[in-house]
Amino acid sequence: MGYKIATLPGDGVGVDVLKAAMGVLEAVGFEAEYKHGDIGWEFWCKEGNPLPERTIELLRETDCALFGAITSKPKDEAAAELCPELQGKDYVYSSPIVGLRQLFNLHTNLRPCKAYEGNPLNLRDDIDLVVFRENTEGLYCGVEWHPVPDEVKTAFATHPKFKRFVDVSGDDLAISTRIFSRAGCRAILRDAFEYAKKHGYNTVTVVEKPNVIRETSGLMVREARAMVKEYPGLELWETNIDAMCMWLVKNPQDYGVLVSSNMFGDIISDLSAQIVGGLGFACAGNIGDDYAVFEPTHGSAPKYVGQNKVNPIAMIRSAKMMLDHLGETEKAARIEAAVTRIIAEERIRTYDMGGTSTTTEMAEAIAAAAKEA
Repeated sequence: MGYKIATLPGDGVGVDVLKAAMGVLEAVGFEAEYKHGDIGWEFWCKEGNPLPERTIELLRETDCALFGAITSKPKDEAAAELCPELQGKDYVYSSPIVGLRQLFNLHTNLRPCKAYEGNPLNLRDDIDLVVFRENTEGLYCGVEWHPVPDEVKTAFATHPKFKRFVDVSGDDLAISTRIFSRAGCRAILRDAFEYAKKHGYNTVTVVEKPNVIRETSGLMVREARAMVKEYPGLELWETNIDAMCMWLVKNPQDYGVLVSSNMFGDIISDLSAQIVGGLGFACAGNIGDDYAVFEPTHGSAPKYVGQNKVNPIAMIRSAKMMLDHLGETEKAARIEAAVTRIIAEERIRTYDMGGTSTTTEMAEAIAAAAKEA
């Protein structure tokens, strides 16, 4: 067992879907030493930290991680759920998955969105696109204030368009910053172009809003225009985030690789997931130069906890992405073939697909098919 894999079930149905995926990994003969890590809402409530330091140390000892799901709530609601002995001690909740992305510089969020034949939820059956979302910068980098300190107001007042806010009390202002670095733009663009070249996509579409957000989106678009010159045969398309949402609903089959900043990438990846079946099919890889975390993009779905009901395919496909990342391409291909077969057979369907099959039944069917693949 040469691999060491961190398993982070997290909250809610994350426990169920991670167990399902590990059964499929076993079915294809993937051998690893699995190391359980504490993460999520339970540890926020008990310890004031949803990403304990012991878990960070565990991750540093592993090759990559499989992550289930997380519960996140607004600041005030999160503070109210701390155990009594931690109340009023200035603990501030922050998302542990966002923290992992930044701590390990998992700069690329890769989200394949593919329509499987036989899936009744497909908008169309010929959709095969991939979203590259910058994962550590932009609006999610966490540089924000409320109330706004005087020194921050003074700095912002150097910009002429801040003039109308100068006399507003800091208590009545909230500021979130959208920070792009040239290196961050280049990293996500490079991954997108390389993926398109390797996998035979003809276009890379950069999705931003440079007509309004001129400096940050403008930097991303300018870097894309410069980089595409290194990729003869690939065509660069440019579209605004609002228009992209429309085109993904109208003509999703026209697109191949999409690349965007953190928040815009979050938006279009969920939209792209919906047109191929919803979040029950939406897998993702958070990939850096030295580490990677693979996860379904659905949340913890607390209303379904304990019902053995949710669709595990997103988590299973995330495990498949992990195998590809590790170079276990034959085993990954068997899982992909098994998912394709089970969906096409239309025999096993979870509630989101209009059926009554359980999480366990779907996972066992895919595992059996993977053994035969």
